[in-house]
Amino acid sequence: MNEMFEIKYNAIQPATGRLLISEPLLQDKYFQRTVILLVDHSKEGSFGVIINKVLEGVSTELFELLGAGFYLYFGGPVDTKSIFFIHKRPDLIRGGDHIVGNMYWGGNVDDLLDTIEDEKISVNDFRLFSGYSGWGPGQLERELSENTWAVAIPPNIDELFSIPHDKLWRKIVYTLGKDYYFWNLLPTDPQLN
Repeated sequence: MNEMFEIKYNAIQPATGRLLISEPLLQDKYFQRTVILLVDHSKEGSFGVIINKVLEGVSTELFELLGAGFYLYFGGPVDTKSIFFIHKRPDLIRGGDHIVGNMYWGGNVDDLLDTIEDEKISVNDFRLFSGYSGWGPGQLERELSENTWAVAIPPNIDELFSIPHDKLWRKIVYTLGKDYYFWNLLPTDPQLN
């Protein structure tokens, strides 16, 4: 590989609340050009949700209630028959596990539905996911050593949901610094390179 395009990886370590950015040429159908919010990271393993992959054509009673502008995201390949959510409104939704900043995993579903129905919560305050992404003990560290992911500290966790999902990977790549800018120039399909 040309030294100018050598992929360099930062020294930021994974932690709860940090982001995983898939390397640009990863061809895995689940994780290609993904941004994952790590909901939990410990020596027992890690789990998170893909925050930039919208599931198209979803028709459920829940989404009829939500109306236009709300999406169901593909959180990852684990437990895809279940719906999970993260939110930034602990003042309106009881329970949930603190991730980082004002971001929470789960909580009282009735509270979420009530806030939606009463229009007290916006599309930028929460995200719904089908499934999640998980790693066993040492698995994520092994993938990091194989250069599958770069780790980023979100520039502003409260603004993370305001970035359009189809622009999020590129935007987060820029936060990694100038050594990563070329990632945005690489084609999704390496055969087009």
